[in-house]
Amino acid sequence: MTRCQVPAFLIHQIQEELGKEEEEMMVFLCRDLAPDLANADLKEILLALNEREKLTPVGLSELLYRVKRFDLLRRILNTEKATVEAHLARSFRLIPDYRVLMVEINENLEKDEVGSLGFLLRDYAPRMKMAKDKSFLALIIDLEKLNLVAPNQLDLIENCFRSIHRIDLIRKIQTYKRKASMSSVHCQPVYVNAHPASVPNFNLIEPPYHSGIQNESMKKLQNGSSLTLAAAEPLHLSIEESGSVPHKMSDDSYRMQSQPLGICLIIDCIGNDTDVLEETFRGLGYEVHCHRYLNMSSMNQTLLEVARWQKHKTCDSFVCILVSRGNSQSIFCTDHTFSGFPLEQIKKYFTADSCPGLLGKPKLFFIQSYVVPENEQECTCLLEVDGNADNIRAKVTIPHTADIFWSHCKVDVSTLEQSPTAPSKYLRCLAELLRNPYKRKLCILAIHMELNKKVYDGNMTTDPSQQYSLLLQHTLRKRLFFPLDCC
Repeated sequence: MTRCQVPAFLIHQIQEELGKEEEEMMVFLCRDLAPDLANADLKEILLALNEREKLTPVGLSELLYRVKRFDLLRRILNTEKATVEAHLARSFRLIPDYRVLMVEINENLEKDEVGSLGFLLRDYAPRMKMAKDKSFLALIIDLEKLNLVAPNQLDLIENCFRSIHRIDLIRKIQTYKRKASMSSVHCQPVYVNAHPASVPNFNLIEPPYHSGIQNESMKKLQNGSSLTLAAAEPLHLSIEESGSVPHKMSDDSYRMQSQPLGICLIIDCIGNDTDVLEETFRGLGYEVHCHRYLNMSSMNQTLLEVARWQKHKTCDSFVCILVSRGNSQSIFCTDHTFSGFPLEQIKKYFTADSCPGLLGKPKLFFIQSYVVPENEQECTCLLEVDGNADNIRAKVTIPHTADIFWSHCKVDVSTLEQSPTAPSKYLRCLAELLRNPYKRKLCILAIHMELNKKVYDGNMTTDPSQQYSLLLQHTLRKRLFFPLDCC
């Protein structure tokens, strides 16, 4: 055990003392520290953080402080509430402010108010499971999964609190927003290790039981020696908290420095957006390959050829843009049979097992589908494609494969029929954002949030039948920033 780790018996003892609601709060607070353990229990999460050297006695004391178990601070960690508060005032914090805010709100809500929130949220997330006894924190996790709530996306929660007349909670959120806007980044700061001399010393008291524990750290504790608590390891932020940050290489950001930055494949079967997209991604540093008016067979061949290119090995990313008529699961290309090329298969061509050169690298897909009504589609067999096609007819879902960013915009084909030469609002807004030097300071998820706003603001003045809808799904493991010195 290293000096900064916590003895396992303390984790066990603390977990035994916590109630069910306190455990839920602590798991929620740790959610960004161990995103791969989203479904684990508290003890498993704390032990994993400890093994990864992300949990120190200081961090453990902060967690107890956040769930208001001041008695355990004193009895188990032998420290006081005031000591922890002084430590937190120095900004050496393990838990992001957003998580702290949600826990504070959770503690200020009555059970019937949580039920009212669940009812109101049906308008925004009709497919979300609304269990009768679901807690506020559980609701927030569900909304996070749907990209409806994030550290810099709290308007939905504010509107719900307004509906139940909790103005005090709206003020809490607005205070958080003001503090966030004063920071140079729109996310929780990355806290770095401080000099040990600047951090207070906490003594871990002797454990209540000794049998079976013979390791060296245990003996030191029994002899009364103290553990000096260093500040936590640099906090690796979750993707939801990404915002404007300096473009420095770090463990929680993808490398985006190769020349070219990657291959950008544009397949435009409509023909209205190729030029602006080519200019935009060439300006970002991509090697752009454009194909217009492909039928399904030609597109299948093109995708296969590009996926097999060896040059992916020397590039840091890959971009694929598709524009076509289609339905929710397929695109039709220029074929008139409407048999459909499955979107799921397109992703499979560029996963790590099919395209090893892109292993561990971000793969970005931007899809504009002009949706043809079902009664106008002809029912014919799907095109046979290479690769794993056994699930080709299955419902399209993001694969459980890392490093994929999937942005899918749909609009009724009547939009195209009314204005055959009009560009896609979605793709034009995307190009506009990517060419804006200020917006390129944001990570790709924050840029997409801006894209959502532009598209949905445009919907406000558009006939319902002509409105665009966006779906974002991703399995990114790190933050992704485009270079600033481009375009």
